[in-house]
Amino acid sequence: MTTIKTPFAEYSCHVKEDWIDYNGHMNVGYYLIAFDQAVVPFFNWLGLNEEFRQANNSSTFALEAHMNFIRELSAGEEIRFETRLIDHDHKRFHFYQEMYHVEQNYLAATHESLGTYVDMSVRKTAAMPAVLTDRLAQVLEAHNTLDKPWQVGHKIAIRR
Repeated sequence: MTTIKTPFAEYSCHVKEDWIDYNGHMNVGYYLIAFDQAVVPFFNWLGLNEEFRQANNSSTFALEAHMNFIRELSAGEEIRFETRLIDHDHKRFHFYQEMYHVEQNYLAATHESLGTYVDMSVRKTAAMPAVLTDRLAQVLEAHNTLDKPWQVGHKIAIRR
């Protein structure tokens, strides 16, 4: 993979009718589902695809996640996603996603997550193969050229 997409923006979908809650907008739980679906093409682009996972008997597990809900979404609206790598080490990767309303181009929500590489033979965190850490280093260098969103590292608190 020679081109570093900065940010990675290769996924979109429509808000499904069954994602709508009693308030008439997209339910909180479905934001996470949409972000989870949007990270699959990003992971594949990084090299964490099904072929790689099978060849290395590995997977990824989520360790922590934070979402910010900024504007409402309704059934049928098209949403697109931008994803960027924030950091990584030999076992973990930190990424951030933004969800946009396609037609009106507003930021609807953000998702920040910390994941880990897992050796599935023992189901424990393990060091990533060099081919993967090398790829992450290339992507991180490119993604570090982007401005840091205020949501990254944001804490939940009531401001007084």
